Amino acid sequence: MRLSDLSPLFVLVAALALSHAAPAQFETRANFFVSSTDPESVLVGDFNGDGNPDLAVVGGEFDVGAVEIWLGNGDGTFRVGQSYPVGFAPYGGAVASLRKNGVLDLVISDLGSDYVYVLLGSGDGTFQPAAAYPTAGEVDMLALGDFTGTDNLDIVTVEDTSTRGVICDCIQVLAGNGDGTFRGPISTQPVPWNTTGLTIAAGDFNDDGKLDIAVAGIFQLDILFGNGDGTFKPEGYYKLIDSPGSIAVGYFTNNNRRLDMALSGEAVDVMLGYGNGAFQTPVAYAASSPSWVIALDLNGDGKVDLAASDAGLLRLQPPGVTVFNGNGEGEFERGVFYPVGMDEGGQFIAAGDFNGDGKPDLVVVDAVYGYVTTLLNTGAVRFAPTTPLNFRYQAVGTTSPLQTVVLTNAGTNELRIHSMNVSNQFGMTTTCGTVVAPGVSCTISANFMPMKRGPQEGAITLIDSASLKPQVIEMFGTGT
Repeated sequence: MRLSDLSPLFVLVAALALSHAAPAQFETRANFFVSSTDPESVLVGDFNGDGNPDLAVVGGEFDVGAVEIWLGNGDGTFRVGQSYPVGFAPYGGAVASLRKNGVLDLVISDLGSDYVYVLLGSGDGTFQPAAAYPTAGEVDMLALGDFTGTDNLDIVTVEDTSTRGVICDCIQVLAGNGDGTFRGPISTQPVPWNTTGLTIAAGDFNDDGKLDIAVAGIFQLDILFGNGDGTFKPEGYYKLIDSPGSIAVGYFTNNNRRLDMALSGEAVDVMLGYGNGAFQTPVAYAASSPSWVIALDLNGDGKVDLAASDAGLLRLQPPGVTVFNGNGEGEFERGVFYPVGMDEGGQFIAAGDFNGDGKPDLVVVDAVYGYVTTLLNTGAVRFAPTTPLNFRYQAVGTTSPLQTVVLTNAGTNELRIHSMNVSNQFGMTTTCGTVVAPGVSCTISANFMPMKRGPQEGAITLIDSASLKPQVIEMFGTGT
């Protein structure tokens, strides 16, 4: 049976009664404005070799594209680095050591030109000027992998109409030379049943030792098998009920080594692989306008989970992140939502251990308001709400009403609280004590006591047995 013969039926999953470890819990730690770009995506890597993940924020405005570097401080916050002009409307990209020297480089797609751009890293957090490599059309998305069998990283692109108006809608591979440079593109003819590719992902879907690609377009997903020489042959396609913006590839079932995939569209759609290049009927997991999805183990139970950035729905649903815990059998729990940002704009999501505690954290791009937000993975300690406490305006010399955060030990061991401290101009009371039993909740209440006019920032800092690093409840207020 060909892939195109499969039914387009979707199953909307409202809830699954799964046996799983405690879910990862995320709290907002940093929220910074990106000055030089209208951000579309963010790439994660240790660009300066200090052991802390850094960010490369990709975007552009008014036909001026840029990549802005933010260097990690190791606590979930970042400091601004240099900015590099790139193309006209850079959209996405990838991070890798293209020269096999351990130094990370950047590869960037551009919706405003017929080029891909390569920025070679210097190893100290700076990059060489972007080198442009011509393509047949505007590059929607790209991926990296050895598609030519040379043991060098190549670039595979899905392309749209060129800036000259020539229709491409094709797949091209730029073969890597192993030194950070690339040869002219190798083209695969347009797939006749999918005239507009939106995103692309690579993986050995048929287990023949050669990288294949999945291309998501308008209401369709195409599978193309790699020939090992930079070309591909169409295998078949799936009809979809939406148009995915991203594809995440991983092993969602632990008892086999068959690649699966998740797609972001009107929901997060999971397609389990058979190992021969074919996939099961998609199962849809409800989320609010998911724009991007990633797959990784977030809670440390050895099973792949999913995290999707949610764009929000014009004040009806705020932007944020939805996390789906996996059970290792290809199924996922109902999503847990963490709000991030303002009315709308959660465009892109990526992961990295930003505070050095061994657990993956998340970073989200707000493409509307120009903010990048990091959410730290607090593991077994769950906080509600997960967003900072905002006391807004308070007269100097007076005390605000209390705001309360509920702390829950979602783990299986006792939580020992070694210390809990609060910043000046803020007060705190707590019912937590020094030990919180598994499954038990306690409260942390705070108020704002401004001693001077103007905006004030503070934090409640916890040192506990759940994390190697302090856990922080951020607070804001303005003295009047």
